Amino acid sequence: MLQGSFAWIALFAFLAATVNALGILVVFRYREQAEKLTGYLMCFAAGVLISTPLMIALPAALERDPRSGFMALGGFLFMFFSNKVIRYYTHEEALAFGITAAQGIAVHSFVDGIVYTVTFEVSVLVGVLSAGGLVAHEFAEGVITFLVLVKGGVNRRAAMVSAFLMASLTTPLGAFVAYPFVRSLSGGTLGLLLGFVSGVLIYVSALT
Repeated sequence: MLQGSFAWIALFAFLAATVNALGILVVFRYREQAEKLTGYLMCFAAGVLISTPLMIALPAALERDPRSGFMALGGFLFMFFSNKVIRYYTHEEALAFGITAAQGIAVHSFVDGIVYTVTFEVSVLVGVLSAGGLVAHEFAEGVITFLVLVKGGVNRRAAMVSAFLMASLTTPLGAFVAYPFVRSLSGGTLGLLLGFVSGVLIYVSALT
């Protein structure tokens, strides 16, 4: 089943990357319009980033493994200390915010790719429905990643390239890395991973 679903996994992983990259390109090309909407987009981002882990990811993780709550705490602390380390070496609070927020989105996008592989292993129908929902949020995620990097003081062109690497390419990367190993991935292990990512997203939402 997994071998036969590889084409579906690849299709949706690259579709997600394309939609994400389109969001980055649009905000890069139409800077003035995007800057006027920055506040609204950041508020939207905060809402998505806090509601997704609390309403979807974390409950699903706890259902698979009750210890996922501790992993969520671990994800939150990982981001907290990452921010401290980056701030120590850059001496720029804004830059630390931008890099740390993008780092969290990169982890989230990487796990999106893993989710594609896992859901398509169950069935094509489950995979299409799950992946369709994930692809739908990729445009906003690309815009958000670019904006948080720019907010952190990163050059616009460098922010565009970095956002593409962090938010776009990480999804197919996660899918293809997970592909050979997903058959041995238990529900409890996936729950722990989802718990960790939930903590990451909660931290990013608190900073947004």
